[in-house]
Amino acid sequence: MILQSLVLPMFCHVLLSGGIYALLTIARAPSVWNVRVSKTLRECLAEIEPRISANLSNQFEWPVFFHVVCLLLILTQDTVERIQVVLAWTFIAGRICHSALQILTPNIRARGLVFTINFLAVIAMWIRLMFEI
Repeated sequence: MILQSLVLPMFCHVLLSGGIYALLTIARAPSVWNVRVSKTLRECLAEIEPRISANLSNQFEWPVFFHVVCLLLILTQDTVERIQVVLAWTFIAGRICHSALQILTPNIRARGLVFTINFLAVIAMWIRLMFEI
């Protein structure tokens, strides 16, 4: 069943990354395509655009290890352990929180805490995989 597999969390990360691409396109539209918006909105978009761009880059850093461990689990295990699925969803929830914090606030401390949760979830997935092989 797809809800018990790792494919759905992986797909959710793809959707998250796609949404951030769309958000970045919207934020850049006034300057790139000369879209007419109010001065206030233009200033707001100019302020948030670097954070969106940085967050998009983040989606291709640590999450790569998440996708690799998921693929290895899918390819090497007859059935994926429930704990692996829980850890995968923990990672996805953390990525969503991390993205929201990075894009909407300058709160680096909170973002670091959420990243630690993401980091530990993926490390735990790798450790479990190593014990299973």
